[in-house]
Amino acid sequence: MTACALMAVAMCVCSWISVPTPVPFTMQTFAVFTALLLLGGRLGLISVAVYVLLGAVGLPVFSGFTGGIGRLIGPTGGYILGFFIMALVYWPLERRCEGSRLKKALSLVPGLALCYAFGTIWYVQVYARSGGAISFGGALMACVVPFIIPDAIKLALAVWVEGTLKKYVSY
Repeated sequence: MTACALMAVAMCVCSWISVPTPVPFTMQTFAVFTALLLLGGRLGLISVAVYVLLGAVGLPVFSGFTGGIGRLIGPTGGYILGFFIMALVYWPLERRCEGSRLKKALSLVPGLALCYAFGTIWYVQVYARSGGAISFGGALMACVVPFIIPDAIKLALAVWVEGTLKKYVSY
């Protein structure tokens, strides 16, 4: 429980480290990657759930010190909810990757891709409901493409952190 709580707190803190843009650049994905690598799929999923629930009840744990259901059902909420998908995809894949940090890191990529897809579909739907119109391609260009390289860097950093901390973490 303590490890899950600590990783949920890390997600909160990392979401506050942001560059404000329509879809903010944050260190949130780094914390999710690190939680999954350090804790594994099941406990990582629990830490993601705790983080999202803290935000859902209104605590300011999302980027820009925001929180609440409104934030989750807003245009970028699908990317936050997509962290569940990332954890659910990683969970069965991690068992095939025992002992290989590269394989564990690569196991996060399909979940990240699905997080991007879910978040982008969500973004398009919410944007359309608010009276605007944006194509899926336009949403990808605005909400995913600028994040691919930074997220790859965050993934590499999470692998390094996991390798460094794993020897000190026992649960």
